[in-house]
Amino acid sequence: MRTVFYILTTLSVIGLAFWAYRENYATQGALAETRALRQEIREAHERLTVLRAEWAYLNRPDRLRDLADINFDRLGLLPLRPDQFGHIDQVAYPPAPELEFTDGVDVSNLVDGAAPSGVTQ
Repeated sequence: MRTVFYILTTLSVIGLAFWAYRENYATQGALAETRALRQEIREAHERLTVLRAEWAYLNRPDRLRDLADINFDRLGLLPLRPDQFGHIDQVAYPPAPELEFTDGVDVSNLVDGAAPSGVTQ
């Protein structure tokens, strides 16, 4: 009986060691993947910071004004005037859609306030 117990205990220890070995490598793989993702996120943030700086540089008002002056004839731009703006009451809103009733209820056969069969009140 003791021999069977020793064999089962030994097999259990070997099985648990194998399980711990696999879990250790799975954990190390997950940690490596996490490090790689964090590095990728850092690089993306750096690229985003550079792109924001470039966008701010390209959208400087003096640069845009110079570009508008250089390309004034080609673009056909005109300066804004106050009379170009309208009032809210001049906006033409679309008319409200008309609702169509497809499943009407016939109420002509109501007697003493009772609903016809199949209709709940």
